[in-house]
Amino acid sequence: MEDLKRSLRMPLFGNTFSPKKTPPRKSASLSSLHTLDRSTREVELGLEYGPPVMNIGGQSWKFDEGQWITESGGNASGRELQRLKKRNVQLEEENNLLKVKIEILLDMLTETTVEYHLMEKEVEDVKTQHRRKK
Repeated sequence: MEDLKRSLRMPLFGNTFSPKKTPPRKSASLSSLHTLDRSTREVELGLEYGPPVMNIGGQSWKFDEGQWITESGGNASGRELQRLKKRNVQLEEENNLLKVKIEILLDMLTETTVEYHLMEKEVEDVKTQHRRKK
């Protein structure tokens, strides 16, 4: 067994694997907020954050109920404008559905008309054959 251990040693790398120890980290955070007491943090950061608000191109936007809404509005409020846009999308979808239904009804009418003309032609053919037999 000793011979096996000696044969498995790697003289180039040494007898055992011992990695170097890493130096301790200097600081977990570069922010100095963790050193402030609670009351100072509340003054700095505020207790109530409220919905996020941003100003883009002179318009103020507020994130409310999962959507961005403009706070500065012209004739219609931001919520009214969004409601109208949503209604517009619904009406466009309904319009597209009705167009598809009209298309289907026209196809059905065409098919029925063709069947009627074929049946009418068959009746005429039968009448013609019946006349020839007499």
